[in-house]
Amino acid sequence: MIEQPILAVRGLCKTYASGGGMLHVLRDVDFELMPGASLAIIGPSGSGKTTLLGLCAGLDRATTGSVSLNGIVMDDLDEDERARVRNRSVGFVFQNFQLIPTLTALENVMVPAELRGEKGVDGRAMELLDRVALSDRSSHYPVQLSGGEQQRVALARAFINRPSLLFVDEPTGNLDAETSARVEDLLFDLNEETGTTLVTVTHNPDLARRSQRIIRLNGGRIVEDYHTENAGYPEIHPLSLTPET
Repeated sequence: MIEQPILAVRGLCKTYASGGGMLHVLRDVDFELMPGASLAIIGPSGSGKTTLLGLCAGLDRATTGSVSLNGIVMDDLDEDERARVRNRSVGFVFQNFQLIPTLTALENVMVPAELRGEKGVDGRAMELLDRVALSDRSSHYPVQLSGGEQQRVALARAFINRPSLLFVDEPTGNLDAETSARVEDLLFDLNEETGTTLVTVTHNPDLARRSQRIIRLNGGRIVEDYHTENAGYPEIHPLSLTPET
């Protein structure tokens, strides 16, 4: 049986009205990603990275083009249906952690599963906190945790629903070098152990190089798309495209 892409992006464009004109944030973006793969999306500020991530995750709609998650065309769904697909198949890790301040670390990890109506998930949540070396901080509130600890709680939370796809936006942007390295290790260890497909937006070259594939955006277009040595190929195979000026 031929394996199908877990993420398929076709002719994706995103345009906003701006100052009486139109701002083209993304232009004709195409790529596929197979299950279990890891992809880093890089490029200068304003190149469309975070916009692309949001469209791939079904958080926003493209102006033209389509996104398919697990074979489901997101553009064909209404907002409630898109939310159900996200809750079933997608995990998120953000730069600013986005923990709920009135909940403990354990309760924050449990939230996505409880939103699905699951009961008795505290054991699974504690296992994930233990995996990120925070089981001893389970009763602490976000304000009582360091930035690195909060990001590790966010990482545990992202895996509570066993997502097929994990979307990560600048996960080390607010962390020091030592803590960043620890979060990176956890991210790729969990990716490998669970088979979750990983899509990361980052300015961090070390984090990008650990992915199997790198896509570089500039001016809303893909200007490079290549596999790294981590993809298991004998050498790097870059595909360089010349961006329009």
